[in-house]
Amino acid sequence: MENKELNITYRPIKELKPYKKNAKKHSKEQVEQIANSIKEFGFTQPVIIDKHDCVVAGHGRILGAKKAGLKQVPTVCLDELTEEQIKAYRLVDNKLNESEWDYSLLDEEIEQLTDIDMDLFGFDESEVEQEEVEKVEFEKRKIYKVIVEFENKKASEKLYKRLSSEGYICRIK
Repeated sequence: MENKELNITYRPIKELKPYKKNAKKHSKEQVEQIANSIKEFGFTQPVIIDKHDCVVAGHGRILGAKKAGLKQVPTVCLDELTEEQIKAYRLVDNKLNESEWDYSLLDEEIEQLTDIDMDLFGFDESEVEQEEVEKVEFEKRKIYKVIVEFENKKASEKLYKRLSSEGYICRIK
């Protein structure tokens, strides 16, 4: 396939048609995170559409854009692809975006960010720690982590003693 320049066109969201059989799901939490990303960094990836204005890739970005209050989004039309190529691209685009994290590098990068709250985008510090623990311990056992916050030390120690006596592994930070 010949490489050509992308023609980015801003289109009203209401003119774009979501693909009814889109296999990728977007939770409310993820849509909120996408909206936060758009507010912080702008709309940085165009929505991909076909010649009938049907969304090929970018359903989540459209939902996030609506939540962020946008009325239009940048689009790229794949008017030269066949219907079969478009169906395949919908799946391929989502599949190729899946990959694992190097948690030590992720942690290092997040620690250097002081002015941006990464929790707004789904980077919860305890979640990153949990992912590391699960990955390391995966072959031995599955670990579930619960974080409980207390307003006073006495209540935390009381729960710690109770759970420890029941055989749970506990830590107070």
